[in-house]
Amino acid sequence: MSSNAVLHHHALRTVYIDHHGWLSAWLRRQLGCQDQAADLAHDTFLRLLARDRDLSAIREPRAYLHTIAKGLLVNHWKRRDIEQAYLQALAAQPDALAPSPETRALIIETLTEIDRLLASLPQNVRTAFLLSQLDGLTYSVIAVRLGVSERMVKKYMARAMFECLALMDTDV
Repeated sequence: MSSNAVLHHHALRTVYIDHHGWLSAWLRRQLGCQDQAADLAHDTFLRLLARDRDLSAIREPRAYLHTIAKGLLVNHWKRRDIEQAYLQALAAQPDALAPSPETRALIIETLTEIDRLLASLPQNVRTAFLLSQLDGLTYSVIAVRLGVSERMVKKYMARAMFECLALMDTDV
C-alpha cells in the first residue's frame, strides 16, 4: 500500500471512529429505524471512501458527513415514496395482473431512475415532458400553459427525449 493510501486509510478510520456513533444516532432520529439508519450510515462512509479527497483536510467532518448523509436520506425518502405510490397502484389491479417480486423491484428501480432523470432537467423541459407524456396534451396546449412558443416546446421535448435515450444507452 502506498503512503498516500495508508494516510487516507488512517484518516478514514479516524473519521469513522470519531463520528460513526453520532451519524448513526442522527440518522436513527430522522428515520425512526435503527436498521435503516445503520444502512445509510454505512453508505455514507462508503461514499466518503470512494471520494478521492484528503480526509485529514476536512475541517468540519460532521458537517461533511451530514451533507453526504442528507443526500442519501433524500434519495431514500424519494425511493420510498415512489415505491409506495407504485404499490398503491398495484393494489388497485386484479391479483392476476400482479407482477412477480423481481419484476416489482425492477419497476421500482426504473421509476427511481426516471425520477432522478426528470429532477435533473430544467423546470420547463420537465413540465413539457410530463404534460405531453402523462396528460397527453398537445404541443400547442403546452405552449400556452408554459407561455412559450410551440417551437420552444418542441425543443423542450427533444431535450427530454434525448436525455431518456441517453439513460437507456447507459443501462444497456
